[in-house]
Amino acid sequence: MIHHLKTIGISVLLGLSAAGGSAGQSPTAPPDPGCRIPSERAGNTDWFRDAGWGVFVHYLYDVQCVGNRISTQDGTPVWNDCVKEFDTEKFAAQIKETGARYVIFTMMQRTRYLIAPNATYDKMTGYKPGEACSTRDLVEDLYQSLNKRGIKLMLYWTGDGPRQDPQAAKAMGYSNPQTSEYVQKWADVVAEYGERYKDKVLGWWVDGCYAPIGYNEEKWMILAKGLRAGNPKRIIALNNPKMTSSNSSTPQDDYTTGEQNSFGEVPESRWRDGVQWHILSYLGGDWCSPGLRHDKDWMSHYVRKCNRAGGVVSIDVLLFRDGTIETSHLECLKGMNRRLHGWQPPSEKAK
Repeated sequence: MIHHLKTIGISVLLGLSAAGGSAGQSPTAPPDPGCRIPSERAGNTDWFRDAGWGVFVHYLYDVQCVGNRISTQDGTPVWNDCVKEFDTEKFAAQIKETGARYVIFTMMQRTRYLIAPNATYDKMTGYKPGEACSTRDLVEDLYQSLNKRGIKLMLYWTGDGPRQDPQAAKAMGYSNPQTSEYVQKWADVVAEYGERYKDKVLGWWVDGCYAPIGYNEEKWMILAKGLRAGNPKRIIALNNPKMTSSNSSTPQDDYTTGEQNSFGEVPESRWRDGVQWHILSYLGGDWCSPGLRHDKDWMSHYVRKCNRAGGVVSIDVLLFRDGTIETSHLECLKGMNRRLHGWQPPSEKAK
């Protein structure tokens, strides 16, 4: 993912019937023998499996606020003002049009900038409200707009925090490899959000939890505790990728991070490495980029195959700074959704 500005990632889910749910699976069925999630977390991914697919979007300082990417459009280079301009109603209405049952939305990545207030972070780093964390609680506003349309909200986080910001990195003690003390401070920041949002946020997709930068079972556990604050049923996946398959990376995972540079892998069953199978890749030419690598027919065929095996597909699309989804991506997902629900163009019905 654009975690290292080679990429950025995350998700879309959809059931195979109007009622949702994968073929042959019951939301109340006991855990499959292939599931190795601890008993206290077993069943937490059922809603995710039943959703089937969802949309992942990047909304970041260096993607929508500044720079020469198409997604910045014209507007203020001040992060706090940029966040205030985001139209959650427009965004949620377009997500509803696609048929997606959930959204994964970025909270931050590498820089000091976050999309909601956080007193813990401000105290640690010395930033004033609005200088790093936006004064608008964009997460709360996203939840309100999405929830009234029946769309669930997940968030993107990172394990390495604001490592590119000199003030925040120094104040929090960032180093490579990362220490347990640094991870604990970053976990305290995300715990404030978790306690605030409770069951409004149903999951986290967490980038940058790599063993080469110091992460291990102890640090994954520290971070996971912060991520589940306020909602023990919140599902998480910590990215320590092989990038060769949609694998699970850590013992704390409830689902596979599944980051791939292309769609194509199909699960053998609902479970991979003992957790819910999930793949995340991009519809455009790269993460959060224009272009269209697959059309609606290809995507509907692919998502259907994954859903039938019990898997979940998250689709990264390009988002503009005002909350608008890029037109070709929007139309592709709308067409994909119609085909998943049995609609075919006249030329196909005649065949």
